[in-house]
Amino acid sequence: MRHVHHFIAGKHVSGSDPRTGDIFDPGTGQVQAQVCMGTPAELDQAVKAALAAQPEWAETNPQRRARVMFRFKELLEANMDELAVLLSSEHGKVIADSKGDIQRGLEVIEFACGIPHLLKGEYSQGAGPGIDIYAMRQPLGVVAGITPFNFPAMIPMWMFGIALACGNAFILKPSEKDPSVPVRLAELMLEAGAPEGILNVVQGDKAVVDAILTHDDIRAVSFVGSSDIAHYVYSTGTANAKRVQAMGGAKNHGIILPDADMDQVVADIAGAAFGSAGERCMALPVAVPVGAETADIFVERMRAEIDKLNIGVATDPDAHFGPVVTSAHRQRIENYIDMGVKEGAELVVDGRGATLQGHEDGFFIGPSMFDRVTPDMQSYKDEIFGPVLQVVRADSLEEAARLPSEHQYGNGVALFTRNGLAAREFATKVNVGMVGINVPIPVPVAYHTFGGWKRSAFGDINQHGVEGIRFYTKTKTVTQRWPSGDVQDQSFVIPTMG
Repeated sequence: MRHVHHFIAGKHVSGSDPRTGDIFDPGTGQVQAQVCMGTPAELDQAVKAALAAQPEWAETNPQRRARVMFRFKELLEANMDELAVLLSSEHGKVIADSKGDIQRGLEVIEFACGIPHLLKGEYSQGAGPGIDIYAMRQPLGVVAGITPFNFPAMIPMWMFGIALACGNAFILKPSEKDPSVPVRLAELMLEAGAPEGILNVVQGDKAVVDAILTHDDIRAVSFVGSSDIAHYVYSTGTANAKRVQAMGGAKNHGIILPDADMDQVVADIAGAAFGSAGERCMALPVAVPVGAETADIFVERMRAEIDKLNIGVATDPDAHFGPVVTSAHRQRIENYIDMGVKEGAELVVDGRGATLQGHEDGFFIGPSMFDRVTPDMQSYKDEIFGPVLQVVRADSLEEAARLPSEHQYGNGVALFTRNGLAAREFATKVNVGMVGINVPIPVPVAYHTFGGWKRSAFGDINQHGVEGIRFYTKTKTVTQRWPSGDVQDQSFVIPTMG
């Protein structure tokens, strides 16, 4: 049986805790490996390694740190196929989605290669008589990231790519469901030239999370996961004097105006709702057609589109999506479908009970679609995180816009229309952090910033882009005045001992 260990100070470490967690192959339902569970002792070992390595790394000039990031980028590209297969084997997403997962993380690494420019500070000459003021950005020290199962490559790179480029040392606590790719990323970073101890991976569960949130030497924590845990991470981390960004759940809406290109709408929402089996915080699980005719056309067209979707194992090139990550998660999704039926929504397509020949024990679930969902239904209020599309009908754009604006989550929203004025006003007024206009999944490119509102994010600094630089650095402002006269005058010489 293969074992996935911690990666501390450039070495694989088994740790002191005999507990292990099962890593499943979602396509077969069988245990394929086990992951070591960490304790506060392993975390402390990682922190000590990080503390030892970070000062010299911080003193390395930004251009040389950028060269390490560039070599890491090249290694990611060279090992893309290997990483994608490994990722799919533990997560279940199809190979194309796994490559997309890696690619979106790689784009943040590319952004981090520009760190010499990004760290340039402000300067004011002549702020007062003979006085100049300048500001510099300096690393925090040792920082940490806690990442979810659904993007085991992208989200860690969103965090450690920026943090390392800024001169910090990083400790990663990945999901125990698919921990192998994060370890492989740490190996490649070491191969790229990062010092031992600059990027450490500590496996584990809540015991390690709590140890991260309370450790005196960890200065900042980045988290992505469910909203309840995000709130816990934020409140606990800030109570322990840490800078925290905690990204939570989502319930993203796609509003369809009568003038929208329905061919584009159906294709876009099918991919956004069902791609990666819906296990994305930026998935689009709620469609809001405006007007009865628009709704009827959309539902009929989407029903036909769903019939074309193929479910398969991760390595099947013809599969649109694969299994979900665990049996327990599949059951959770099916429970929400049961709930929707009981609440009175119209189940147009039922994905429960889906199986794949030869893989009857795999964690497969088919695409489902509900029509005539209403905002008072619990299944609408909650994040399902699976291949379930809910259609909420609206009579006007104003009514449609209130749905995402008043929902507890505020990650992303999309508007499909040809009306530029309507789109402009909608983007300005909707109470959501990321907006797409004819773009179903409005995840910004790496040099912009990612972050939702309301219960989708806790903390006031977003991920990657310039906001990422802000999060992983602190600003020091220097006000200086140089006296006139002979610089050799002893009164101006720094005193020495002796």
